[in-house]
Amino acid sequence: MKAKILFLALLLGSCHVFSQQFKGKVFNTNKKPLENVYVYNTTSNSHTHTKVNGEFILDNSKVGDIIEFGILGYKKINLELGSDDLNSPKTIILEMKSFLLDEMVLSNKRDPLQTIVRVDLDKKPVSSSQQILQRVPGLFIGQHAGGGKAEQIFLRGFDIDHGTDIALSVDGTPVNMVSHAHGQGYSDLHFIIPETIEKINFGKGPYYASKGDFNTAGYVDFKTKTYLENSQVEVGIGQFNTFRTLGMFNLLDKNNTDNAYVAIEYLETDGFVESPQNFSRINIFTKYRTFLKDNSSLSLSASHFTSKWDASGQIPQREVDNGNITRFGSIDDTEGGTTSRTNINLEHSKVLKNDVSVTSNVFYSNYNFNLFSNFTFFLDDPVNGDQIKQTENRDVFGFNTQFKKKTHISNTPVELTFGTGLRADIVDNLELSHTLQRKEVLDRIQLGKVNQTNYYAFVNSEFEFGKFMVAPALRLDYLKFNYNDYLLDEYKTFSESQVVVNPKINVTYTPNEKIQWFLKSGIGFHSNDTRVVATQPNRKTLPRAYGVDLGTVWKPTSKIAINTALWYLLSEDELVYVGDAGIVEPSGEAQRYGIDLGLRYQLTDWLYLDSDATFTKAESVDDPSGENNIPLAPKVTVTGGLSVNNYKNFSGGVHYRYIGDRAANEDNSIVAEGYFVTDANISYKINNITLGVALENIFDVAWNETQFATESRLQNEPNSVEEIHFTPGTPFSAKATIRYSF
Repeated sequence: MKAKILFLALLLGSCHVFSQQFKGKVFNTNKKPLENVYVYNTTSNSHTHTKVNGEFILDNSKVGDIIEFGILGYKKINLELGSDDLNSPKTIILEMKSFLLDEMVLSNKRDPLQTIVRVDLDKKPVSSSQQILQRVPGLFIGQHAGGGKAEQIFLRGFDIDHGTDIALSVDGTPVNMVSHAHGQGYSDLHFIIPETIEKINFGKGPYYASKGDFNTAGYVDFKTKTYLENSQVEVGIGQFNTFRTLGMFNLLDKNNTDNAYVAIEYLETDGFVESPQNFSRINIFTKYRTFLKDNSSLSLSASHFTSKWDASGQIPQREVDNGNITRFGSIDDTEGGTTSRTNINLEHSKVLKNDVSVTSNVFYSNYNFNLFSNFTFFLDDPVNGDQIKQTENRDVFGFNTQFKKKTHISNTPVELTFGTGLRADIVDNLELSHTLQRKEVLDRIQLGKVNQTNYYAFVNSEFEFGKFMVAPALRLDYLKFNYNDYLLDEYKTFSESQVVVNPKINVTYTPNEKIQWFLKSGIGFHSNDTRVVATQPNRKTLPRAYGVDLGTVWKPTSKIAINTALWYLLSEDELVYVGDAGIVEPSGEAQRYGIDLGLRYQLTDWLYLDSDATFTKAESVDDPSGENNIPLAPKVTVTGGLSVNNYKNFSGGVHYRYIGDRAANEDNSIVAEGYFVTDANISYKINNITLGVALENIFDVAWNETQFATESRLQNEPNSVEEIHFTPGTPFSAKATIRYSF
């Protein structure tokens, strides 16, 4: 017995000698800690990732093992462990490099589509808030109110309007506005300075437990940079009296425990239309991050933006056809508005003693909105016209918290995530009025106050069965709706509440590093407007969407990535609240299905090709064939281009976007015409100075950016006409920029 005990003691001792922990931290050349660096022991196959402060602990390591350090955008390094490396923490420095497609390795641990978008963002940097959303494959946008209004969004057969069926956030702060004066889910991203965006996370379909309200067609999360590599000043001048200046300043350049920077953007333009837009916008964003003594990180960001503009409005096709106005003319150029938003966001990340990682953010937004529109001209009021005013003053506050723990259940690796959070909106002076010349209120159609809260909790699990990853999840949402109608003679609070529980499950199969299959399914929802669900309890409060995706990501070579997905989505009976008229348009069940295709090809280290195509069928379930089209739902979209990155100091590319003809009304008797538009840009770097030229619509095609089937009447017309009303797309235009980095 003693011999057995002695033998066991010697065996354990030898394991301790030959298998130890390898500890250290990973930094970049600017002495900033790198999070999520993959640390892999090629000898023992043990692996880990760096924490938020760059720290890592790698088990099962011994002298002579080869350790690989890698993260997208940095040069990989290999380290052969020596005895000194195991005795004291090691500092690893990684050098930055251009993102290359051959760095993407398919595994159950990573979503390759996120990596693809990261590579795209590196090859095609954004320089306007409109371009940010366009980096999501298959997503289209359109502007139809002078540049200051939120863009119209199209994705997966949805005319999402301004955000009804896509959940948008920035650093955990929600962008969508519930029960908005103009429309449910209204999402104005103009407060983002595009050069501050470091990463775009996205997902299509309602398959993600951490996403709740508005996550039906998909979600997009934007992550801002934690620090600047360099400070910079940029000035741009273009046609149509366009001027933009940008300043980004690193405030703590030499500090490896604290990071801080500030960015300021100013933009003005008259636009390409005949009636000047007089558009101006100013953005200020600042962010500070520090590492605390307990190795946690704390980040505080604040931003403010304000804009004002005039708009030519949508114009009827008949007035262009008969020669009364040009494509760039106007019927009522008194449209326009003002808007502002102030954000404060506090983020905290920490790893607890039991290896549970905790990430939290607390946010507050103050938002003001004032919009004047006239879509029908003199249809309802033949004397004063049909101009409307939509306005609101809003405060939004809340928090998000997630706990993550890696463990084992019966020798099966499992990652558990529990999340909880709260969002509260207080919207005062929520108004819809009939106005004249943006000055006189002729009639108040709606005026009131909204209080809406959303509490949620979810649990997500990821079970790793060899080459399979199975991730079941469950999400609970509780929503409370309160509305006070100021136009009633007596005070009354209309109230409604509802709880919804939605399951989701995702399965990933990765047989090797060249191919990955995925099956996603889940239920999502979007809330409806408080002014309707609180006052009309028979209406649907939280219509659900049921979806499934089957797809693959394939790398036939290290330089080519191909992604495909077949998908189906069924939307429940829901109402459409028309904020422009203050009325409800009920609709029945709708189904959408299609295929997404994507191709990426890294031809050389400096030449990159990308292309995405979508083919979609969208139809109402209850209506008869031929009368069941969903207006403005995209059928075919194609985007892509060829990008040059730092070839003999040159960068740039040629990029195109195409959307096919689509029905503008239910029976397809009115058609929204498609378009094919090509843009180009080129820049040349001389030491710290970069000169650039951007060209829009290089073939000067006549295209309509947004189109609607609208019934309108002009002042000289005896009867109304329903036809296409549109805002024109930009003609050929050029802009030159100069940037100095220091």
